[in-house]
Amino acid sequence: MRARPRTGVALGLLIVAGAAAGGWAAGERGQTPDAALTSGKVAFDVPEPPPPPPPADLQQKLEALAEGFREDVGLAVTDVATGWTAQVNGEIPYPQQSVSKLWVAVATLEAVDRGQANLERVVQLGPDDRSVFYQPLGRRIRNSGGPEVSIHELLRWAITESDNSANDKLMRELGGADAVTTLLAEKGLQDLKVGAYERDLQARIAGMTWRPEYGIDWAFQHARAELPDHVRDTAMDAYLADPMDGAAPAEITRTLAALHKGELLSPASTKVLVDLLHDTRTGPMRLKYGLPPGWKLGHKTGTGQDWRGASTGINDVGLITAPDGRVYAVAVMMRKTSKPIPQRQAFFHSVSRAVAQHWQASDRKLAPDSRVAAAPAAPVGGE
Repeated sequence: MRARPRTGVALGLLIVAGAAAGGWAAGERGQTPDAALTSGKVAFDVPEPPPPPPPADLQQKLEALAEGFREDVGLAVTDVATGWTAQVNGEIPYPQQSVSKLWVAVATLEAVDRGQANLERVVQLGPDDRSVFYQPLGRRIRNSGGPEVSIHELLRWAITESDNSANDKLMRELGGADAVTTLLAEKGLQDLKVGAYERDLQARIAGMTWRPEYGIDWAFQHARAELPDHVRDTAMDAYLADPMDGAAPAEITRTLAALHKGELLSPASTKVLVDLLHDTRTGPMRLKYGLPPGWKLGHKTGTGQDWRGASTGINDVGLITAPDGRVYAVAVMMRKTSKPIPQRQAFFHSVSRAVAQHWQASDRKLAPDSRVAAAPAAPVGGE
């Protein structure tokens, strides 16, 4: 058994019961019911000592950046090696949007570690698996009538491309949002919400109830455009006040740090997820663009709906690796922003550069070619 400490509190050994009937285990026998994830009792180890305080230079820089942005932002940076966390609004939940796909992936790989799932198992997608917004697999459903993809492929689509149909299919195979939530809670991650299937979540944010026909082409957007403004206002206000997919930036960075240290999943599953994060293709103009040469980023973005000239849930979280191998978990989350896209991008750049500048200023010797260079100017364009 592996130790699975809760982020912030050391969670001991997770004693897992034998694979439950149904779900993926049954799927391996040719059946297709939703998986039922099971767990035994949880025992707690002696709590670890508290992490050191964050470096003053980085904490002050994050505070200055947040104040200068003049909108509601949540920031957190956790040093994976020592555990300190610098933060601004770091313990307040923000809408995650597609950042929550990370926790569906963790649940999927936990099922693999428990022997209830197989990454090579192939599932068939059909018309009922269509989701909303960005869903390349949804187009394949329309064109081919029902493609067959492996669980590993679904993970890749969900993380690297942020495919909503892939994420919804993984959740369905796990048993739905409640099953994912239960599993995360068993691992001490009850503060990381997944909310609902992506299609249901987006429908509720707009003040709608999901219907299967909304998954075809632009049907959802057309139906949403017919709603009275007051319906959308009420639904959006409720979502932003208490996001059903909410999570605090510092909780996210502490969890990412635990993932990197191998405290959440088996070594094999840890490698699968970290590798996928480094293959992410979304958000090249967010955290990644602000990093100097020689730095690496494995990350997951989130992008919510636009309404009344503002965007919601504009996020980027991930693991930043310095040239010397030091790793920082970083989360930048915008609840609601009316800033033009270039200004949003510049803010993400400023946070990742602040991390790089802190690393350079810290007590270490740098080779001449590892000095932090000026970041290129951000081009105007999409995120």
